[in-house]
Amino acid sequence: MQKKDWHRTAGQMQIETKQNPALAAILITTASVFIAATTLFAKALGTEALGTPLHPMQISFGRFCFAFLAISSAVIVLRFKLQKPQWRLHLGRTSFGWLGVTLMFASVAYIPLADATAITFLNPVFAMLLAIPLLGERVGPWRWLAAFVALLGALILLRPGPSSFQPAALLALAAALVMGMELILIKKLAGQESPLQVLWFNNALGLIIASIAASTVWQAPTPTQWLALAGLGILMACAQACFINGMARADASFAAPFSYATLIFATLYDFIGFAKKPDLITIAGAATILSGAALLAWREGRLRAKSGN
Repeated sequence: MQKKDWHRTAGQMQIETKQNPALAAILITTASVFIAATTLFAKALGTEALGTPLHPMQISFGRFCFAFLAISSAVIVLRFKLQKPQWRLHLGRTSFGWLGVTLMFASVAYIPLADATAITFLNPVFAMLLAIPLLGERVGPWRWLAAFVALLGALILLRPGPSSFQPAALLALAAALVMGMELILIKKLAGQESPLQVLWFNNALGLIIASIAASTVWQAPTPTQWLALAGLGILMACAQACFINGMARADASFAAPFSYATLIFATLYDFIGFAKKPDLITIAGAATILSGAALLAWREGRLRAKSGN
C-alpha cells in the first residue's frame, strides 16, 4: 500500500500521490492504447463500417454520455463528495473540449488515423502560443524552435500539393488549436479541484452540450452502433483515469512523452481495422511533429528543474 500525504488546498481535501515513474510510464502508455482505440471507434461510426455513418456531433454525444456514466459510477462507489466547482472555468474548458473532440472525430472519417492523431499532438504547441496573450507567459528561443518544428510537421501532413492536399486535415488542425485552448483552462483549474471532480464536471457539462448539439442531427443508431458508442465513451473514461493518475506519479516532462505512443497504436488500429498503411509522408510528418513536441517537453522539464518545481 502506497503511503500518501494528505493536505488541504483551496478549501478542499487533496491527495499527494507518491512518485513512481515506472508506474507513470505504464499508466500513460495504457491511456494511449485507450485514446487510440476511441479514434478507431469514431472512424468506424463516422464511415459505413457499422452502417449509415453517424454525424460527428452524435459520436461526441456517445463519448460524453457513456464516459459520464462510467465516471459517475466511480463517484458513487468511492462515495466521493463533490465540492463547489469553478463554474466558468469548467464551462469554458468543456466547451472547447467538446468542440475539439467533435472536430477530431470528423477528421478521422476522411484521413488516416495516424495523420489525424499526429496533427492533434500540436495542441501543446498551440497552448504555448496561446499562453503568451492569455497567461502573460514569455516564450524563449527553444520554445519557438519547438513550435516551428511541430508546425512544419503539420504542414507536411496537410500535403499542400494540388493533387494531394487533404482538406479534412484542416479539421484535425482546428481540433489541435481548440484543444490547446482547453489546455490553458485546464492549467487554470490545476490545483484548485481534485482530478475526479474535474473529470465528473467535464463529462457532465460535456453531456449537456453534446446532447443539445446532437439533437439537431440525430438519427437512430443501430444496436451495433450503440455498442460502439458505449465502447468509445467507456474507453475515454478509462483513458482519462489512467492519464491523470499517471501524470500524478511523475514529472510532466517525464510522463508526457509516453502519450506519443498514441500515434503508434492509432497506426496499428488503422491497419488492422481499415488495412491502411502509413506512407512516407505520414511517417515524415508524424516524426517531425513528435520531434517538436519532444523538444518542447524537454525544454519544459529543464525550466521546471531550474525553478525547483
